[in-house]
Amino acid sequence: MSLRVAAENLPMLGDGAAENLVVLVREYDEERDKTAVEEMERRCEVGQRGKPSLVTDLLGDPICRVRQFPSHVMLVAEYYGGGEIVGVIRACVKTVTRGGNSAAVAYILGLRVSPAHRRLGIGTKLVQEIEEWCKQKGAQYAYMATDCTNEPSINLFTRKCSYTKFRTLSMLVQPVHAHYKTIGSGIAIVRLTPKLAGTLYRGVFGNSAEFFPKDIDTILSSKLNLGTFMAMPKKSLPKWDPKTGILPSSFAVLSVWNTKEVFKLQVKGVSKFKYACCVGSRLLDSWMPWLRLPSFPDVFRQFGVYFLHGLYKEGNSASRLLKALCAFAHNMAKDDDGCGAVVAEVGHLDPVRDVIPHWRKFSWAEDLWCIKKMGDDEKRNDDESCAPFDWMKSRPPSPVIFVDPRDF
Repeated sequence: MSLRVAAENLPMLGDGAAENLVVLVREYDEERDKTAVEEMERRCEVGQRGKPSLVTDLLGDPICRVRQFPSHVMLVAEYYGGGEIVGVIRACVKTVTRGGNSAAVAYILGLRVSPAHRRLGIGTKLVQEIEEWCKQKGAQYAYMATDCTNEPSINLFTRKCSYTKFRTLSMLVQPVHAHYKTIGSGIAIVRLTPKLAGTLYRGVFGNSAEFFPKDIDTILSSKLNLGTFMAMPKKSLPKWDPKTGILPSSFAVLSVWNTKEVFKLQVKGVSKFKYACCVGSRLLDSWMPWLRLPSFPDVFRQFGVYFLHGLYKEGNSASRLLKALCAFAHNMAKDDDGCGAVVAEVGHLDPVRDVIPHWRKFSWAEDLWCIKKMGDDEKRNDDESCAPFDWMKSRPPSPVIFVDPRDF
């Protein structure tokens, strides 16, 4: 791996006098940096005292969040002279479609700066350097996602790095209970082959949804994709022939992505009373599953998440069919030891949003996406299918945003 190094003198106050902190930004080297990066990120995970916090375990692979993309990178900020890692950032570049147009976009994520080295410009420098890497890889746009309440991150990207607030999505979280959910009578659920699923997704998303990945077949064939499932009325099943390409008059479809093989989560810092209530609800649900109590999973130990993507419905009974698919995915998660939640992320006005079961208290109503145009599209991208258009100024072709499961 070639090392790309950028050094900058950053102001720092120490012992009452201004000093110079020289920081090098370079590519992550696993053998050299793994232990230091893990320790720095652990320091960043410490929540506020007395408040619950969600801790992420990357399972010994700091680059796992972007490793599924062919074009990816992780940069580290190193305190020059002492060798201390004080910041990290990750990015990937992919081609997506938007209303019939294609664009090479960079997704920037995982920006962390050591608590002891914040407000020194390190975060800004990391963003600037990773943007340069993205430009070299042909990215026409760069985007990032964060909770709408994360003001420090929003201010960094919008005020200092010239990003624009672009789209708002909903993160919908369904805890995995100790009981199975009812699928519903008269509903057939079939598993689609990756080839058939790719054809279906290109047909319903390719010319309308934003951020639809050009390499959808790679996603659907990944070992992390547990399958694509279609629900339809049982009476339609004998009449449906997938070879014709004609879809049932009423159907719903979704895919299930297993993130527990990439990272795990854990809730820390809850009071003893809340812990006891959660554990008690789980025990009752386990002892009396026929009551179908809305119990809380054991999130106080490490747990994984199933991410639902490619959710679509069509036809008169489509809402009922999609709810059945979500119940089916929940039951898959229940059978998978250590899976604590089923999560979906969709646009605010996506027709499927109000159908997806979720607990409002544990969901994010506004997940903010910010975007930035990287410059002259035609000069940087050699892919003729990536036609030049101004994504930021044009109206969205539809309210549907396809959330790449690899971004989660």
